[in-house]
Amino acid sequence: QVQLVESGGGLVQAGGSLRLSCTASGRTFSIYGMGWFRQAPGKEREFVAAITWRGINTYYSYSVKGRFTISRDNAKNTVYLQMNNLKPEDTAIYYCATPSSAYSSGRKERDYAYWGQGTQVTVSS
Repeated sequence: QVQLVESGGGLVQAGGSLRLSCTASGRTFSIYGMGWFRQAPGKEREFVAAITWRGINTYYSYSVKGRFTISRDNAKNTVYLQMNNLKPEDTAIYYCATPSSAYSSGRKERDYAYWGQGTQVTVSS
């Protein structure tokens, strides 16, 4: 079965940086798109970033574009989310996700079938 394990979350001051990692297992990683979502307390889960299976195309939400960078290393079965210039409003649990269909990706939760357990990111002001 597909498993996704996130790491790299933590507590950081506003303006700081963190890099999240998500390592996948259970199937061929390199032919599937990957996405990052987040859920803040009392809010619905929202799209953050996505990357296509070969890493050629990336997509970002308006709120993180220019500050966050999604990338992948297919040799390591890992997708990354580099987060710079963090703001208190970035505080959330961050989840990585992957679709059930090869070669696909998207910006909506319904585009993804498998999810990690999440990693907490807290940004203090």
